[in-house]
Order: sequence, then C-alpha cells, then structure tokens
Amino acid sequence: MRPEEEARQPVLVGYGPRTASAKRRPRKPIAVPAAGAVGADRTTEGTAEGNGSTDAPRARVLAKPPVRKLAKDLGVDISTVTPTGPHGTVTRDDVQATASATTAAPTADSTAGLATAPPDAGAPSAPTTPAHVPTGLGWHGQPREERVAIRSVRRKTAAAMVQSAFTAPHVTEFVTVDVSRTMKLADRLRQSREFRDVKLTPLALVARALCIAVPRTPEVNTRWDDDAGEIVVQRYVNLGIAAATPRGLVVPNIKDAHEMSLRDLAQSINQLASTARDGKTPPADMLRGTISITNVGVFGVDTGTPILNPGEAAILAFGTVRRQPWVHKGKVKPRWVTTLALSFDHRLVDGEQGSRFLADIASMLEDPGNALAWS
Repeated sequence: MRPEEEARQPVLVGYGPRTASAKRRPRKPIAVPAAGAVGADRTTEGTAEGNGSTDAPRARVLAKPPVRKLAKDLGVDISTVTPTGPHGTVTRDDVQATASATTAAPTADSTAGLATAPPDAGAPSAPTTPAHVPTGLGWHGQPREERVAIRSVRRKTAAAMVQSAFTAPHVTEFVTVDVSRTMKLADRLRQSREFRDVKLTPLALVARALCIAVPRTPEVNTRWDDDAGEIVVQRYVNLGIAAATPRGLVVPNIKDAHEMSLRDLAQSINQLASTARDGKTPPADMLRGTISITNVGVFGVDTGTPILNPGEAAILAFGTVRRQPWVHKGKVKPRWVTTLALSFDHRLVDGEQGSRFLADIASMLEDPGNALAWS
C-alpha cells in the first residue's frame, strides 16, 4: 500500500475518503440560478450532519438593495424567502410575507409541552424576529409596525423645512378677528351671477386681503440672497397655497396673484388644490413663490406656528372660522371668529412691520370695505 493511501481517513458523510492534510478546493464560480430553481437552491451546501464544512458556495439571492435592507430590518434571512419576482427576484412583498408568516407562527410558550420533531437537516432554519421588532398584530388586524419608504416628495419637503427652520430666525404673531361681515359678503357673492359657477371659500377672501396688504408692507415679500449679500425686493406676488396631498405637503404658487380679481383668485385656488390632490402639480408651479398661506382651518384647527417656505419672508396661517361669543357694539353676541398667525423671517421683517401687515389683513377681514379704500 502506498504511503498516501495509508494517510487516508474514512468519513461519516460524503462519498469518498479524504486525506488528513486535505487542502481547500478552489471556489467554483457562483452560477445565477434559473427562475424556477432559486427557491430550491437557497440552503447552504456542504453543511450536512457531521461534515462541519462551510466552504461550499451559497446560491446567489436576486434582490435589490432596498429589499435586502427591508429583510435585515425585519429580521428575515433573505436566503429563506421564496421569490415571486421576474427571473426569481425576491420582492418587498415576498419579504413582508415571510415576516408575517414568522410573526403568526406559534411561539415557544404557546407550544409548551408539545413534542416537536427535530428540524430536517437540509431545510432552512426559520427566520427569527429580533427582540426590538414588536410581534403580534395591531389595530384592525394589521402588523404592529410597518416600514414605509421615504419617497422623494416627503424627503424634499423634510429637507426644505429643516433648512428653513435652522436658517431663517422665525417669529410668529397672532390676532383673533371677528369676520362676520366677511362671511356675509361671501354669502352674497355666491348668489351673484359672477360667482354662480365659482366655488368661493373664505380662503379666497383671505388671499385677496393678503395681496392688497403686501404693497403697504413690502418687507414681507422680500428674499434674502446670502451669496450676493443682498435683499431682493419683489414687487409682485406669487402666492403659495400649502396643500396636503397623499404624497406629502406641497406648496404650489399662483403667479402674479396681485393682479387677479377675487373671482380669478378663487378659480386659481380651486384649480391649484385639485391639481395638487391628483399629484399632477407641475414643477414650475413650485418655483419662485414669494409669500404663502396655509389653511389649517379646514382641519378644525384654530391656529398654528407655520414654518416659512424656503426663500420666502412670511407665511400666514388661516385658522378655522367658528361661532363664538364676542363683544359687538357693547353686547356679547355669537359672531364668526377666526385666528390668524403670521410667521416671518426676522432678518427681513422687523416686529413693527410684521405687526402692521397682520393688522392690515385683520382689518380687511373685519370690515371688507377697507379693501376698497386700499386697493
């Protein structure tokens, strides 16, 4: 017998002897599995009982980086997920289905006292849920937690708001106004021929009052140009209207709103809101705004402290209009009352200027006749 044959040792698993001084075999190139074979080739080769070798290559899992990250966050071993995507690709739904199945599986406590068979040696082990991921179900039978990708609109909005909040020194002032006369005016206008086919809302009247008040306090319509070291005075109003959409908050603006009549302004606001809700706002409508309004009143909110739209000097929050006890002509009567809040960039607008601008808008809403004297 040759010496090299004497050095050979028997093995428990496999199909041939190996030498005591066995060398690692060179790795074979990993072949991309076919669509129908991906699920079957996901177990690690060469890990049979008693072998102890982990040198055999693993089958490649086809999945995009976001899907791999989702699997990692949910504590799912992506090699155990059965793919349903094109060419055997693991999708987000595949990962979430595996995570849900793991969550719904009986826990050790619920199966205490029941005999369980040892797992099959060649079968993949069930993924375990990390301790920091809540298990079970939340309301309406939904998973207790869900991860939603941050989409471009939400990401851009967040970045813009952070930039605005930490760049412009915000100051917010408030005023509560009796707008009963404005509400009566809106009712009369809705009955007129000119507004018969136009949805006239209190927001349109507030927008018209703002456009009239801007020339009296032009500082609220300026822009800080840090690169040029200049303050840009804008003698036009591109009026931004904050709109909540399924994709996030957007602030499209109405170009040259200061030149519009109340009817044209009302139509533009309605069209802008409808387009934003449908997710069809063109990029051009998001650019070159000069001042904005956010209508928090539609949610039943009295007021707020709005954050400036980046590049603008002021934003007006319009709260809900509700019947409240109010002293009118020396007597307490139920009146239509709202609260306005103005946030402004204190680099551009002094307290006196911001207060005057807010008082002008309040005066026109309290007595719409003032708008005729100023326009």
